Amino acid sequence: MSSNFKRIAVFISGSGTNLQALIDHQDQFNGEIALVISSKCDAYGLERAKQANIPAYHVTDHASLLETLAKYDISLIVLAGYLKILPESLVQRYENQIINIHPSLIPSFSGKGYYGLKVHESAIARGVKISGATTHFVNEEADAGPIILQEAVLVEEMDTPETLQAKVLDVEHAILVQSVKLFTLNRLVVQNHRVLIRRSE
Repeated sequence: MSSNFKRIAVFISGSGTNLQALIDHQDQFNGEIALVISSKCDAYGLERAKQANIPAYHVTDHASLLETLAKYDISLIVLAGYLKILPESLVQRYENQIINIHPSLIPSFSGKGYYGLKVHESAIARGVKISGATTHFVNEEADAGPIILQEAVLVEEMDTPETLQAKVLDVEHAILVQSVKLFTLNRLVVQNHRVLIRRSE
């Protein structure tokens, strides 16, 4: 096992499809999913964690959250459909160690109020021809941290918010897995608010 082996916590609020994508591909990581945290006690993602034998908790208290992360020696947090705002103390403690997935090409349709189906409803209403997904490091401002990866999808005339959401979700799975892989291999470097991807050694 590498001395740089990363212990990963995945934060969820719902069904956990992005969590499942990470579970299914964690053999690509120099790390393991060591912990799942849910903001909702009935999130199906908790069941996904249980099936994968990953410790999982419903935690809402900020102090308990920090204590749990420390207990499991977490070095990377992945927000996979997590719908709560992280406390600033946690963001500062894990600077450039929190990856979020957002269902648009940031900076379009991002920031406060843009989450879930609302993002795709706004994209359809605006008539954009291209949408997609973005992974980024988390900072104190919503969806404003350094961008890691983006991938586009075509928005077709017959698309509804629901069909666009489904297309973007496929892209989300792919770039989230790739972003976590790059992080665990120490290939992501943040310079001047930009993420540089180093070549593999």
